Amino acid sequence: MPRVYIETYGCQMNVSDSELILGVLRRDGYVAAAEPAEADVVLVNTCAVRDHAEQKVLSRLGELKQVKRPGGVLGVVGCMAQRLGPRLLERVPQVDLGPDGYRGLPELIARARGGGERAADVAFKAWEHYEDVPPVRETAASAFVTVQRGCDYRCTFCIVPMTRGPERSRNLADVVREVTDLARTGTTEVTLLGQTVNSYQDGAHDFADLLRAVGAVDGIRRVRFTSPYPTDFTDRVVAAMAQTPAVCEHVHLPVQSGSSRVLKRMLRRYDRDRYLDVVAALRGAVPGIALTTDIIVGFPGETEDDFSETLSLVEQVGFDDAYTFKYSPREGTPATRLKDAVPDDVAGARLERLIALVRRLARQKNVGLVGTTHEVLVEGRAKRGGFLQGRTRTNKVALVPGPDAWMGAYRGVRLTGTTGSTFTARVIGQELAVVG
Repeated sequence: MPRVYIETYGCQMNVSDSELILGVLRRDGYVAAAEPAEADVVLVNTCAVRDHAEQKVLSRLGELKQVKRPGGVLGVVGCMAQRLGPRLLERVPQVDLGPDGYRGLPELIARARGGGERAADVAFKAWEHYEDVPPVRETAASAFVTVQRGCDYRCTFCIVPMTRGPERSRNLADVVREVTDLARTGTTEVTLLGQTVNSYQDGAHDFADLLRAVGAVDGIRRVRFTSPYPTDFTDRVVAAMAQTPAVCEHVHLPVQSGSSRVLKRMLRRYDRDRYLDVVAALRGAVPGIALTTDIIVGFPGETEDDFSETLSLVEQVGFDDAYTFKYSPREGTPATRLKDAVPDDVAGARLERLIALVRRLARQKNVGLVGTTHEVLVEGRAKRGGFLQGRTRTNKVALVPGPDAWMGAYRGVRLTGTTGSTFTARVIGQELAVVG
């Protein structure tokens, strides 16, 4: 049987797509390989959001070419392949360049293995949701479920509309069927995925309907979702979050900047005050909710006053954590035509100040949680210390001592310490009906 190795970079959507690719190839007789040197086919599933990610992939492709087996295939799928198109073919051997071309992968690979001309499938297909292809998932307790692809927003810095195409939502019944099948095989936590997941709309149902329906599936104990768009938190969606017990008390709420002037240049569909209104609505409806975010510094035209507004917003909201980035120009996005570029050293200094603030606030918040009790889903072995890694409903990572038999189970724990980002904990019972 032919063997395939898939290496994944980027977001949860790419992880989900890699699982889907394995499902497509399994139907054609492929089995997963543990190492690239063991594989007949090596696929790299890529991200194009930042230039650094692309450079990392290009470097890795150079390494993978060295272990390519005679007659084997080295291919690239995902956003970077879609963005660069034929230009990538000039640098490394490819078999597929499009995130929507997974169904044709077996044919493209067979053509490449047979010495035929390299080919690409870059067309976006509004009808394609791979409902008949069961993904091959690594874990049973927790699973990603893609409910929406593409994006109709046009943020000036973002390459996603180009690489993922227009927004397409799956039918609610199909999503519920997939989640039901997962629950029957032992999955208790699902994360709903979409580029702007809370703008989900299948023509008859919105994201509020989807949350309620998925949360009602027998056996599903936790529902998460990412990434939402701030102004798509309608009253209906907020109410569904508050009224659906399975929906976890955590939202990743990208803000990008605390300056209304910069947000306007980014073509975000909210200003600072509107974003803060969304934060207030979520906290008012879901007590104890944890909020994380994305922030870009050094966007063209960002002044020191604009950056100060970002710092003050971070202070005001009190995020539990933040993913912070220097602006990365992406070819083909409107932001590359904006004037007043921020010097790299200025952007770098701002990023350092922002990271220091985020870490200080997160540590203060986490220190305050030491001694509280929580329910964690034990995800697996931690990377260090021989501990198990568990995750609370608010997305806090806790390291606990315990046997492998606990993997995939829920345990009540008391947080005993924090490094500032993760916690140490001890188990206090088999289950906790009410958590702190």
